[in-house]
Parts: sequence; structure tokens; C-alpha cells
Amino acid sequence: MKDLFWHLVGISTGLKILLIPAYHSTDFEVHRNWLAITHSLPLNRWYVEATSEWTLDYPPLFAYFEWLLSQVARYVDPRMLEVSNLGYESKATVYFQRLSVIVTDLVYVLGVRSCLGALGLARDSQQHFAGAMLLLLNVGLIFVDHIHFQYNGFLFGILLLSIGYLIRQRFLWSAFAFAVLLNFKHIFLYMAPAFGVYLLRFYCLEQASVAGMASAMIKLLAVGLSPFAVAFGPFVKQLPEVLARLFPFKRGLTHAYWAPNFWALYNAADKVAASLMRVPGGATSSGLVQEVKHSVLPTITPPMTFILTLVFMLPILVKLFRSSKKQSPLVFLRSVILCSCSSFVFGWHVHEKAILLVLIPLCLLTLVNREDARYSYILAIAGYFSLFPLLFDPDLFIPRYSLYMSYVAMLYGQLYRIFPGFRGFHVWEWLYMLGFLVIPLYEHLLSFVLGLDKRLPFLPLLLTSVYAGLGVLYFFGGYYLYALGLNGGNKAAGGTASVKRKRKTK
Repeated sequence: MKDLFWHLVGISTGLKILLIPAYHSTDFEVHRNWLAITHSLPLNRWYVEATSEWTLDYPPLFAYFEWLLSQVARYVDPRMLEVSNLGYESKATVYFQRLSVIVTDLVYVLGVRSCLGALGLARDSQQHFAGAMLLLLNVGLIFVDHIHFQYNGFLFGILLLSIGYLIRQRFLWSAFAFAVLLNFKHIFLYMAPAFGVYLLRFYCLEQASVAGMASAMIKLLAVGLSPFAVAFGPFVKQLPEVLARLFPFKRGLTHAYWAPNFWALYNAADKVAASLMRVPGGATSSGLVQEVKHSVLPTITPPMTFILTLVFMLPILVKLFRSSKKQSPLVFLRSVILCSCSSFVFGWHVHEKAILLVLIPLCLLTLVNREDARYSYILAIAGYFSLFPLLFDPDLFIPRYSLYMSYVAMLYGQLYRIFPGFRGFHVWEWLYMLGFLVIPLYEHLLSFVLGLDKRLPFLPLLLTSVYAGLGVLYFFGGYYLYALGLNGGNKAAGGTASVKRKRKTK
């Protein structure tokens, strides 16, 4: 039984290798261009180079990571490292970049193993097996990294290592790992408040004396800030240019394909209101990256989204700060999820891929509490479906639906094994989840029958964003009340009383 984990690693790796020839998005060219920039240009030009529209806009540690990859890439096909060679896609380049994602996923494997161990799940238990399946075969990472193309796996690996360290109360290691993560990809700032509050409360303020608290704070700051010093030090004279790349507020409220959040519903409401009132315009649904000017509803600015995000983070952060040490690990994980979800729901220019910042940590809580598992399943149905616009090529229709259906079926099956008799959904929740069958029916059949495929080509995108957005908001509100212990009979109790660790994998 103990070898099942590595069997799952092998299955996951084999599936990723099979997907190497699959369609890839413009992100493939983004990373090829970053390889070229970091290999061919001096460091002081990395964040000002603009030959390609896909400029370097990740923090410096990711730039150094691309430079390391380029040292191998030059032996594979040096032409991929020419800055002017835009759109270059030789077979060697494709295999190199695809395999680089698969190889770096080893960090993710280590992070998964670390977290499952930190939760105290016996390696021969059903919970451990289920966790390995849900994380190692995660359909969201397969969609985003191994078809669409990105390097999220090893980044989530660092996140899981940081969470594992924190649960084991290795606080400084956790802070260091999370600081390193932020210097790879700054989107993980979404969950930084949860880490900050936990480390302050249970590392710094737990010390016996004021001197001890001061010493702990100094150590924490030194460990947390050192990765920033190493990463940004060489770019100190270019800091304004680097920050402008990292935080491009001129890109608009919503991404090209709307993330399923509050602003998707806001944009849709503006379009409906503009149509009913015969006002020209309305929020765009054209699939292009552009600034949105609402025609009827008030136009949203970055400060508004920041304030909303912060306000919705505060209740769970207060609960985390006031929680007991025994309850704190589970409250911390719920805080990570809800801080990420607050940012996803109300943030500025949120990409649909950011839903993984909620879904991946939620896999951990799915293993230890029935009510967390119930909410997790609802969000999985909506969240993973919302990634379909990334896989728009017709050749991907069968893989995307088959992988999605297999994963949600596997998730339900594992929950049923962990929590015998697992059902727990209300009628309207079942009806909502079944409603996702209608969108593909319209997209692939009814739109052609009704002649709407040419007149309203972006309607399937709009339906996906809005309908999935309803599920995300339902999860956000319900799970928040549950985490705060405010939804009647469903108490977010600490501990893992609902876990039956002796239940064996069959």
C-alpha cells in the first residue's frame, strides 16, 4: 500500500508525457521569449525588453529560473533563444519546454508528500491515497500546465512545502519557503495575509517574554525578507520598471475571458442593463484584453477592488488570530482558502487560472472534514469547468470533457470512501451542478441549430463565466459562514474528529 503514492506519480507523469503533442496556448511563446530574453540579454535589459508583446512580467526568481532553463535549452535548439525569433516552435523546442514542466513537477510531488504527512494521514489510509490522487492527478494543473502551458506545478509544490512546514510548526522554514514563492510568482500574495497572521500569532506572540517576541520578530523578518533582497537586489536601479511589469493596472478590471467571479456577474448585469435601456456599449465579452468602461453601472477602479478584497479577508483573519493552538492548523488552511477566494472574487484583472489558488489547498481539507469536502465538490464542479475557455481548440474538446468528468467522478468516489454514505447536497445544489451539462449542449449543438454561432460567437464564454461565477460566489458565501461557524448546524470544528485514519485502501 505504501508504494501507491509512487504508482500515482508514475501514472501522472505518463499522462503528462502523452499530452506533449497537444495544443498549447500563447503562453508557450511567452516562456520561449523569456528563455531568449534571459539568455541573450544583459540582466539590466530583462524588464525593459519589448521586442515581443509577451514581456517579462514575473518576479526576478522566475527570471533566474528561465535563465537556468536556457543553459540547457542552448544544447537542444539554440534558435529558440533568439529574441527576434518570435513564434518559434521547432519540435525540439516543444519537447524541451513540455518536458521542463514535467521535470520541475518533482517539487510538486515533494510538496504533496510533505503536506499529507503533516496532516498526520497514515500512508496506508484511504485519506492518504485520496489526497495523493486528487493532488497528483489534479485536472486543473493538467489543463493549465500540460495542455495550455505554464509552470504552476512546481510553484504549488513550494506552497505545499510551506504549508507542511507551518503545520509541523517549523515556522521559519515556512516563512522562507513562502517568501521564495512570492519571488517566483507574485499572485500568491492572495494568501499572504493568512501566513502573516498565523506566523505573528503563533510564532512571535507565543514567546514567553517581550525580548523573546522581539527576537522572534527579527528572525522572521530576516528570513522572510532575505529572498526579496537576493531576488530584487540586482534590479534595484530598475525597480520602477520591474514593479510596473509586475502590477499592470492598465490591463483593465477583467481578463480577456472573464474569470468566474463577482465582476463577471457585474459585467453581465451591465450588458443586460445597457441592452434593456438601449444604451450603447456595455461591458465587453469579446475575449480581448482591454479596459472595461461600464455603460450603466459605475465603472470600477483598482482601489475599489483592493478595499473589497481586504474587507472580505478580515473576518477569517480575525478568527485565525483568535483561534486556539489546537484548532489553528485547520483554521489556517481555511484562511488560506478564503483569502485566496476573496482576491479571486473581488480582485483586479483576475485570470480564471487563479481559481487553482483556492482549489489546490482545498484538496487538503477535503480529506479531513465532511463539510469541507461537500463545499470542495461544489467548487470543483464550477472551478475546473471554468478553465474550459483556455482549451478552446476543437481537438481538445474530447480530452477536456473526458479528463474533467473522470476527475469529478474520482473526487466523488474518494469522498464516498472517506465519508461513508457521502451525499449531503441540497436539491438546488444538485440542480446547479447538473446545469453544467447545458452549456456544452448549447455550445456544440444548439448554437448551430439556432444559427447563433456566428451572431453570438462569444456567448459560450459568457455563459461559462457567469454560470461558474454563480457557483464560485455560492461556495464563497456558504464556506465563509461555515468557516466562521455561523451557518447553523454545520460547525467548523477544529481537529480531525471526522477522519477515520484506520480505514484501509482497498
